[in-house]
Amino acid sequence: MSTLREWAFEYGVPLHALLELERRMGLHGSGVVTDEAVGKSESYAQSQVRLEAPRLGIMLTRNNVGAYQDQTGQWVRYGLFNESAKQNKRTKSWDLVGWRKRLITQQMVGTFIGQFVGREIKKPGWVFTGTEHELAQLHCTELALAAGCDVGFATGPGSFRP
Repeated sequence: MSTLREWAFEYGVPLHALLELERRMGLHGSGVVTDEAVGKSESYAQSQVRLEAPRLGIMLTRNNVGAYQDQTGQWVRYGLFNESAKQNKRTKSWDLVGWRKRLITQQMVGTFIGQFVGREIKKPGWVFTGTEHELAQLHCTELALAAGCDVGFATGPGSFRP
Protein backbone atom coordinates (compact mmCIF):
# COMPACT_ATOMS: atom_id res chain seq x y z
CA MET A 1 0.00 0.00 0.00
CA SER A 2 1.26 3.49 -0.77
CA THR A 3 2.11 6.09 1.84
CA LEU A 4 -0.83 8.13 0.56
CA ARG A 5 -3.37 5.37 1.16
CA GLU A 6 -1.89 4.48 4.55
CA TRP A 7 -2.17 8.11 5.64
CA ALA A 8 -5.70 8.46 4.26
CA PHE A 9 -6.94 5.36 6.07
CA GLU A 10 -5.19 6.38 9.31
CA TYR A 11 -6.88 9.78 9.29
CA GLY A 12 -10.27 8.65 8.07
CA VAL A 13 -10.16 10.37 4.70
CA PRO A 14 -13.31 9.28 2.84
CA LEU A 15 -12.66 6.79 0.06
CA HIS A 16 -14.29 9.04 -2.57
CA ALA A 17 -11.91 11.88 -1.63
CA LEU A 18 -8.89 9.56 -1.82
CA LEU A 19 -9.99 8.24 -5.20
CA GLU A 20 -10.43 11.80 -6.50
CA LEU A 21 -6.91 12.69 -5.34
CA GLU A 22 -5.54 9.56 -7.02
CA ARG A 23 -7.38 10.54 -10.21
CA ARG A 24 -5.83 14.00 -10.12
CA MET A 25 -2.40 12.40 -9.64
CA GLY A 26 -3.02 10.33 -12.76
CA LEU A 27 -3.06 6.95 -11.02
CA HIS A 28 -6.07 5.91 -13.07
CA GLY A 29 -4.63 7.24 -16.34
CA SER A 30 -5.03 10.78 -17.61
CA GLY A 31 -7.42 12.14 -20.15
CA VAL A 32 -9.51 10.07 -22.50
CA VAL A 33 -7.87 7.36 -24.59
CA THR A 34 -8.86 8.29 -28.13
CA ASP A 35 -9.18 5.76 -30.96
CA GLU A 36 -5.94 7.17 -32.35
CA ALA A 37 -4.11 6.44 -29.06
CA VAL A 38 -5.29 2.84 -28.61
CA GLY A 39 -2.34 0.48 -28.78
CA LYS A 40 0.21 3.31 -28.93
CA SER A 41 3.46 3.34 -26.96
CA GLU A 42 4.74 5.32 -24.01
CA SER A 43 6.79 7.35 -26.52
CA TYR A 44 3.56 8.36 -28.26
CA ALA A 45 2.00 9.40 -24.93
CA GLN A 46 5.12 11.41 -24.07
CA SER A 47 5.02 13.28 -27.38
CA GLN A 48 1.36 14.18 -26.77
CA VAL A 49 2.07 15.47 -23.26
CA ARG A 50 5.04 17.49 -24.55
CA LEU A 51 2.85 19.06 -27.24
CA GLU A 52 0.15 19.98 -24.71
CA ALA A 53 2.50 21.53 -22.10
CA PRO A 54 3.54 24.76 -23.92
CA ARG A 55 -0.09 25.62 -24.67
CA LEU A 56 -0.59 25.67 -20.89
CA GLY A 57 2.54 27.69 -20.13
CA ILE A 58 4.51 24.68 -18.94
CA MET A 59 8.15 24.06 -19.90
CA LEU A 60 9.16 20.37 -19.85
CA THR A 61 12.33 18.49 -20.66
CA ARG A 62 13.42 14.85 -20.49
CA ASN A 63 14.79 13.61 -17.17
CA ASN A 64 17.19 10.92 -18.35
CA VAL A 65 18.13 8.64 -15.45
CA GLY A 66 20.84 6.03 -15.47
CA ALA A 67 24.44 5.14 -14.68
CA TYR A 68 27.55 4.20 -16.60
CA GLN A 69 31.13 3.28 -15.83
CA ASP A 70 33.72 5.80 -17.00
CA GLN A 71 37.22 5.02 -18.34
CA THR A 72 38.62 4.86 -14.79
CA GLY A 73 36.01 2.35 -13.65
CA GLN A 74 34.05 4.87 -11.55
CA TRP A 75 30.28 4.74 -11.71
CA VAL A 76 28.65 7.98 -12.84
CA ARG A 77 24.96 8.35 -11.99
CA TYR A 78 22.68 10.95 -13.58
CA GLY A 79 19.06 12.05 -13.29
CA LEU A 80 16.89 13.13 -10.37
CA PHE A 81 16.77 10.88 -7.28
CA ASN A 82 19.57 8.71 -8.63
CA GLU A 83 22.47 9.39 -6.28
CA SER A 84 22.70 5.69 -5.43
CA ALA A 85 21.20 2.44 -6.66
CA LYS A 86 19.43 2.07 -3.29
CA GLN A 87 17.84 5.53 -3.59
CA ASN A 88 16.77 4.91 -7.18
CA LYS A 89 15.12 1.61 -6.24
CA ARG A 90 12.97 3.33 -3.57
CA THR A 91 12.28 6.66 -5.30
CA LYS A 92 12.01 6.96 -9.08
CA SER A 93 11.65 10.39 -10.62
CA TRP A 94 9.53 11.44 -13.59
CA ASP A 95 10.20 11.07 -17.31
CA LEU A 96 9.48 14.77 -17.91
CA VAL A 97 10.40 17.62 -15.58
CA GLY A 98 10.16 21.38 -15.76
CA TRP A 99 8.17 24.28 -14.40
CA ARG A 100 5.15 26.50 -14.82
CA LYS A 101 4.79 30.15 -13.96
CA ARG A 102 2.50 30.75 -10.96
CA LEU A 103 1.15 34.08 -9.70
CA ILE A 104 1.42 34.44 -5.94
CA THR A 105 -1.43 36.23 -4.21
CA GLN A 106 -1.99 38.09 -0.90
CA GLN A 107 1.30 39.11 0.73
CA MET A 108 3.36 38.79 -2.46
CA VAL A 109 0.73 40.10 -4.88
CA GLY A 110 1.99 40.29 -8.41
CA THR A 111 5.05 38.11 -7.82
CA PHE A 112 5.54 35.04 -9.95
CA ILE A 113 7.33 31.87 -8.95
CA GLY A 114 8.30 28.81 -10.96
CA GLN A 115 6.38 25.77 -9.75
CA PHE A 116 8.10 22.42 -10.33
CA VAL A 117 6.22 20.15 -12.76
CA GLY A 118 6.88 16.46 -13.32
CA ARG A 119 5.04 13.74 -15.23
CA GLU A 120 5.76 10.02 -15.26
CA ILE A 121 4.65 8.90 -18.70
CA LYS A 122 2.82 5.62 -19.25
CA LYS A 123 1.31 4.19 -22.42
CA PRO A 124 -2.31 5.10 -23.23
CA GLY A 125 -4.75 2.96 -21.26
CA TRP A 126 -2.34 2.34 -18.36
CA VAL A 127 -3.78 2.17 -14.83
CA PHE A 128 -1.74 2.02 -11.61
CA THR A 129 -1.36 -1.57 -10.35
CA GLY A 130 1.15 -1.15 -7.52
CA THR A 131 4.19 -2.92 -8.97
CA GLU A 132 7.50 -2.29 -7.18
CA HIS A 133 8.52 0.09 -9.97
CA GLU A 134 5.21 1.99 -9.86
CA LEU A 135 5.36 2.25 -6.06
CA ALA A 136 8.84 3.83 -6.31
CA GLN A 137 7.45 6.32 -8.85
CA LEU A 138 4.47 7.02 -6.58
CA HIS A 139 6.81 7.59 -3.62
CA CYS A 140 8.63 10.34 -5.50
CA THR A 141 5.30 11.84 -6.57
CA GLU A 142 3.99 11.87 -3.01
CA LEU A 143 7.15 13.62 -1.74
CA ALA A 144 6.83 16.34 -4.39
CA LEU A 145 3.07 16.79 -3.90
CA ALA A 146 3.66 17.38 -0.19
CA ALA A 147 5.92 20.31 -1.17
CA GLY A 148 3.35 21.86 -3.53
CA CYS A 149 4.73 20.60 -6.83
CA ASP A 150 2.52 19.74 -9.80
CA VAL A 151 3.46 16.10 -10.41
CA GLY A 152 1.72 12.90 -11.40
CA PHE A 153 1.37 10.15 -13.96
CA ALA A 154 0.24 10.80 -17.53
CA THR A 155 -0.94 8.62 -20.40
CA GLY A 156 -1.40 11.47 -22.85
CA PRO A 157 -2.99 14.93 -22.97
CA GLY A 158 -5.22 16.00 -20.10
CA SER A 159 -2.89 15.48 -17.13
CA PHE A 160 -2.25 19.16 -16.44
CA ARG A 161 -4.50 21.07 -14.09
CA PRO A 162 -4.86 24.87 -13.91
